[in-house]
Amino acid sequence: MIEGRVEKNKTIQWCMFLGSIVTFAILYSPQTLIQLFSNTYGISPTLASLPVSIATFTLAVTMLFVAVFSDAYGRKQIMVWSLLLASILNILLAFSSNFYILVGIRLIQGIVLGGFPALAMTYLSEEIKGNELGRIMGIYVAGSAFGAFLGRIVVSSISDFISWQAAVVTMGLLSLIMAFYFMKKLPNSSDFERRTLSFANWCIGMKIALFNKKLILVYGMGFLFLGVYVALFNYISFPLSNEPFNMSQTLIGFLFIFQLTGTWGSYLFGRLSEKYQRAPLILLALVLALVGSFLTLSSHLIVIMLGLMLFAAGFLAGHSLASGWVGVIVESHWRSYASSLYLLFYYTGSSVLGTMGGGFLVSNGWHGVIRMISTGLLLIAIFSMTLYFLSKNNK
Repeated sequence: MIEGRVEKNKTIQWCMFLGSIVTFAILYSPQTLIQLFSNTYGISPTLASLPVSIATFTLAVTMLFVAVFSDAYGRKQIMVWSLLLASILNILLAFSSNFYILVGIRLIQGIVLGGFPALAMTYLSEEIKGNELGRIMGIYVAGSAFGAFLGRIVVSSISDFISWQAAVVTMGLLSLIMAFYFMKKLPNSSDFERRTLSFANWCIGMKIALFNKKLILVYGMGFLFLGVYVALFNYISFPLSNEPFNMSQTLIGFLFIFQLTGTWGSYLFGRLSEKYQRAPLILLALVLALVGSFLTLSSHLIVIMLGLMLFAAGFLAGHSLASGWVGVIVESHWRSYASSLYLLFYYTGSSVLGTMGGGFLVSNGWHGVIRMISTGLLLIAIFSMTLYFLSKNNK
């Protein structure tokens, strides 16, 4: 029986890793095409970025409503359709006759993509028993970083050698293969209680998830984690493109590989969460991120690269621990609602703090951005310890 459970958990771990790769590769791969869209369609860079921002926005909003459907139809079914349809839509992108049709497809793609991340954490919380949840959650989070990196590399490389249409078709076909594997191999839910589809259930679930003070703290942590992460990587090109580095945009683009090298953080801290409390582990992750951010103030490129790696590792470790905390706090009936709200705050943090970082850069340079990031990391530490003492006092 134990061997069967171990084998099942390994299958779930691999499938969720692939599902995460598909979701975030599709979501972020158009980032590398923004300048190409601007040149091809004769539009401003701001408008050319719409395929990325519109998909992220509709994904975040959709996640609020996916939970009630998954309660009625099941977690796996919705995740499977999310991955399959998003992959097919990615292939259809190549046949867009104009930019606005492309944006429309991306809008629908964001809605479809919302079905996977909104339910992944809930599925894992329901199906993984014992102390293995933290490790497998860490692998799932690592898949999101790897997917975002893979999507950028595949699309940018093929666009350079062939065309952007060939690039998005290739990404769509690769995603479709992984989605079929996910469909065939992911075990059906064994600890899922089907509920009647109703708006009343959605209201009750949202009320429970939104007015739980412990969950509010976790939502705040998610908001800050992605917010400071995006702020750093959004604006790191500014100090690196100036003296004394004078790096080209192509070389700066390769710095995204440090987001990938940071995936060891989510896996390692996921393993550690099987033995130790989440709060002190989050503090340790924050130390990694804080040290990494300070190292980017260096005038030596090697030191900055080390800083980016530590910062990415700290972020991915902290996010995997915080997102896993949602499933620990809330009862199984309401986990899908709490997970969707966590991710809504998470992506909202990306938009709000990612934009705010530009103001700090203009007013105080790169030191101003690091001060903003440091403040965000300090607030996460306060939220984490507050949650730890609240949980301890309620026992």
